[in-house]
Amino acid sequence: MGLRLTDRWVWDFWHVLDGAEHHLFYLQAPRSLGDPEQRHWNVSIGHAVSHDLRTWTVLQDALAPASPGAWDDYTTWTGCVLRHDDRWWMFYTGTNRRERGLVQRVGLATSEDLMTWRRHGEEPLIELDPRWYEELDLSIWHDQAWRDPWVYRDEAGLFHALVTARVNHGPPETRGVVGHAVSADLLRWEVQPPLTSPGAFGHLEIPQTVEVGGRWWLLFSTPSAAPHVRASYPGSETTGTHVLRADGPLGPYDWSTHCLLDGDAAETRYGGRVVPDGSGGHMLLTWLLGDGAGGFVGEVADPLPLTVEGERIVLRR
Repeated sequence: MGLRLTDRWVWDFWHVLDGAEHHLFYLQAPRSLGDPEQRHWNVSIGHAVSHDLRTWTVLQDALAPASPGAWDDYTTWTGCVLRHDDRWWMFYTGTNRRERGLVQRVGLATSEDLMTWRRHGEEPLIELDPRWYEELDLSIWHDQAWRDPWVYRDEAGLFHALVTARVNHGPPETRGVVGHAVSADLLRWEVQPPLTSPGAFGHLEIPQTVEVGGRWWLLFSTPSAAPHVRASYPGSETTGTHVLRADGPLGPYDWSTHCLLDGDAAETRYGGRVVPDGSGGHMLLTWLLGDGAGGFVGEVADPLPLTVEGERIVLRR
């Protein structure tokens, strides 16, 4: 059945499992806008719950842009949720109207019950460091990329945030990397060099690391690569969810391991996330981008099971 709202488009999402309940937080915007491209600037964060990843019950919205003058008064975009110190932490992307939504930063909201969310402070929590990352320059790129945080805790207790970012050197169309920051307490963050080197793409959206089959996989979604680099990266000509492989969560993630996990020439699926199926396995959730005829869909699809075959992670359709 998936998650389709009659009055709203749904796109990027993030998932957290609480007991037997799958919670999905997602970007949403009114279908009444008419133009799907306007959804990015009329966005809020919705919330739904499921026991099987197929049938969803919509709950109250989680978060919306802040009051005028705040650092995130224009958009609240893609993030993640994790449990720590007996509460839930949501890291999310924000932009403001003063900067016309062109500069992205990462902020924090917390909750005791996954239902009611309160912003932490009045400032963003993680901002890019220009030593490594590209600042806003509209002659090079259309925004200052620092979004889609994926936060996890390693075995030593250190927290890591992975973000969609761009390095400050090289051809503009291939500067996309996964940015990296670390923290001991989720509140004070130190930005690090990127987790990946530049490869085939202008940006690596919605990054996620996950262990499946004894290997670590870095997922990201992206439109197709520039034509002149496609031959060097098989699968990069296809819009969808891509993956790199490594032996540990921090890599190194070599571009020689790159492959397309989920995508097609019609650009029908995007934004894949690996989620636990509740019985020890893993599923891939994606949202539906195109209808194959040039139209926008904007809904979450039913999950597909994942497996590892040799050196690749693949879908079992």
